[in-house]
Amino acid sequence: MIHELRTYTFHPGKLPEYLKIAEEVGRPIRGNDYGLNQGYWTSDIGTLNQIWHLWSYESLDAREESRQRLAKNDAWKNEYVANIRGLIQKQEIRFLSPVLDFKPPTTTGNIYEFRHYQCLTGRAPEFLARLKGVMPARAKYSEPVCLWQGEAPFPNNVAHLWAYESFNARAEIRAQVAADPEWQAFLGQPTLLAHMENTILLPTNYSPLK
Repeated sequence: MIHELRTYTFHPGKLPEYLKIAEEVGRPIRGNDYGLNQGYWTSDIGTLNQIWHLWSYESLDAREESRQRLAKNDAWKNEYVANIRGLIQKQEIRFLSPVLDFKPPTTTGNIYEFRHYQCLTGRAPEFLARLKGVMPARAKYSEPVCLWQGEAPFPNNVAHLWAYESFNARAEIRAQVAADPEWQAFLGQPTLLAHMENTILLPTNYSPLK
């Protein structure tokens, strides 16, 4: 299984136009016939004017086959792609290998937090082992949607996605986690990280994850 996280940055003021086209045209045309859509969000804290969408494929070969078939879909090319080209400022892609199974939250109305950590060169496997080891303690407070090892374009990268019922719930849970002795022991180990970032994401109307 491989996940592809696509991030599109739009020219200021163009995001609402894209959302309308994506909901009314793009998603109905593509559906889940060319890869399974796992989530579709707008950025709320972090870089603004962005769409984040997550897709899963059985393999990179399956992704390539799906993308080739999609490129031959006339409705996709003429009714969707042709109408969004001028709205987009930049496109980025991450390929992510799940380390924990993708697990949608049981609640709706959530906010989502995507965190990605750049590890010191060659140290991502060690950091992942540490994080997996402490995850049962962390999951007492909230469970991850997914944990990944980044494949490209960022080597030595670890990413994880979390769902919270609200901003207040996130703050409360993170305070509880920070006080947990097992988590404190995890944080007290020599660092294997070079850089850390997070983005708060809000589900679109048509996102499978709400």
